[in-house]
Amino acid sequence: MKILSKEVIANYAGARIIKLSVFAPEISLKARAGNFVVVMVNEKGERIPLTIVDADSKAGSITLIFQEAGLTTRILGALDAGDKLYALSGPLGHATEIKNYGKVILVGGGVGIAEILPVARALKEAGLPAGQAGNHITAILGSRNKGMLILEAELKSASDQLYIMTDDGSYGLRGFTTDILKELLSKDKYDLIYSVGPIPMMKKVTEIAAEYKVKTLVSLNALMVDATGMCGCCRVSIFGEVKFSCVDGPEFDGSGVDWAELEKRNKAYSIQEKHICNLSRYIKP
Repeated sequence: MKILSKEVIANYAGARIIKLSVFAPEISLKARAGNFVVVMVNEKGERIPLTIVDADSKAGSITLIFQEAGLTTRILGALDAGDKLYALSGPLGHATEIKNYGKVILVGGGVGIAEILPVARALKEAGLPAGQAGNHITAILGSRNKGMLILEAELKSASDQLYIMTDDGSYGLRGFTTDILKELLSKDKYDLIYSVGPIPMMKKVTEIAAEYKVKTLVSLNALMVDATGMCGCCRVSIFGEVKFSCVDGPEFDGSGVDWAELEKRNKAYSIQEKHICNLSRYIKP
């Protein structure tokens, strides 16, 4: 579980998004689009779920992308190539169902853009008879500003159409991902929408898709502790039934999600997440 490489792929006003390549040969052999791992940075640290953005079975490595937010991600972000993670479990969760849907829109917001990349690649390369193209992929990427936008080149390569939206208009079009989504759905027919990002964005995407009767899959970033279904921390309500996002998800039909409950549960530790401490207490010099 050695870190092979580290790259800061976005750094704006002190907010950093980091890409790590980690040596994990067993995980790299079985990882599929939609899977995630649970990381423990050190022996006394918490367990955090991170999507497997890429897997190289030949090199025995997996790629993880995360934004420094709470204590654990800041500790993880302070590590460098050559450092080791205390524990790494995976691949976890159900992989995305990859098949020929037809015309698919992928909507990614913030660091959620990293999570739609493997899905875009898998859908584009879906196994079809010789001579036929894969799914037609339209990707909509949303970011607060140009400085926080990630993986533009990679998504452009994996998509047939690419739209970029920034809150402040510093790059691409000014506005939200849902603005262009509604415009596209009003002009053409699509077969599936896949969305990952902030809860308000995914909720709005689902509401707009419902207007046009398009199925929407969302990858829920619910709170997780053990990620095996034992603690129940990641409970979500889907069509009125309790599910665990770690073992039943992380992907669900967006139209069945109790968004109000999910948002409330994800704010349960908001005070603790704002806790600031001296990282030197947790990182060896």
